[in-house]
Amino acid sequence: MAHGEDTRRAVKAAFVFEQLSLEMAALKIGVPIATARNWKRSAKAAGDDWDKARSAQLIAGGGIEDVVRQTLAVVVQQVQATIEAIQADPNLQPGDKVKMLASLADAYNKIMAASRRLMPETDKLAVATDVARRMLEFIRANYPQHAAAFAEVLGPFGEELARAYG
Repeated sequence: MAHGEDTRRAVKAAFVFEQLSLEMAALKIGVPIATARNWKRSAKAAGDDWDKARSAQLIAGGGIEDVVRQTLAVVVQQVQATIEAIQADPNLQPGDKVKMLASLADAYNKIMAASRRLMPETDKLAVATDVARRMLEFIRANYPQHAAAFAEVLGPFGEELARAYG
């Protein structure tokens, strides 16, 4: 059974905006999971990366920033606790302590670098997505007679944003 463009957009919206897994989005909309996977793969090949759009949406809502901040706080606490444990262990030789601390420092630096690289990748798309969402809210509140028309073009425009910034 062939599905229309509106159905494909509904699956993407459930995946991106509702943060459902692709499988749950497919089930919610009533399409086979394989079809949803094919749509996602085809969209990515065409420059519309659903995963980046999903990440940008999460950032626009503040979610990823909170997750990254919490994760980094836990990592810093664990690094500090590990350093203290290494230093306090009387059974470790000084050379072994140095190796362990160097390895820990390397892992910590890699985690920090990865978190810095993650954010810029989706930052522009997050801002664009947030602006589009705020504009829709503004139109609904101040110009409700135009809300349906704006909402109608917002879906395809969201895909254009994903291609341009994703």
